[in-house]
Amino acid sequence: MAPRRFLPAALLLLLLFVPAARPAELPRPAPEYIIKLDDGKTLELSQYKGKAVVLAFILTYCSHCQRTIGFLIQDQNEYGPRGLQVLASAVESGAQLAVPSFIKTFNPPFPVGYNDDQGTAAMSFMQHPVMKIPLMPMLAFIDRQGVIRAQYEGDDANFFGDQHEQNLRKEIEALLKPAQPVKKNSRH
Repeated sequence: MAPRRFLPAALLLLLLFVPAARPAELPRPAPEYIIKLDDGKTLELSQYKGKAVVLAFILTYCSHCQRTIGFLIQDQNEYGPRGLQVLASAVESGAQLAVPSFIKTFNPPFPVGYNDDQGTAAMSFMQHPVMKIPLMPMLAFIDRQGVIRAQYEGDDANFFGDQHEQNLRKEIEALLKPAQPVKKNSRH
């Protein structure tokens, strides 16, 4: 009987000392993010200010990530002329070695690079809770002013489920809409 009383007390103590996983703050300014490219160069997220950006954090071997990249290839081809820029960053251990083969296999019309910090910078960028294991892919939708308007992680069945392709297009189209003028208060 004593172990049953101990378990609720232990859970209560755990809840008191472990901070609750808070959802990411949205909208928020996108922090700088640097992606290493296969040719030794780097690209900075800030160089795309003025474009609508989808930043995809992926694992090159992940089938869900590969499926998402397939959709994003179509989206880049269709929406690129309207100002969309897709960027992908592989975050797994050994990504530097895996990215060239990934690029050769999928031939994306957008930059695909890597970060060799095993996802630490990506987790920080996404405001991912430290105590939670991330599920890939992770996507950030960034407007032309550099503000993250939406983000999704691989465990979001509503986004990555049956309507995955349509959900991507919906978020991209929202980013590409012209900015609405600020309405002035008509009262004096």
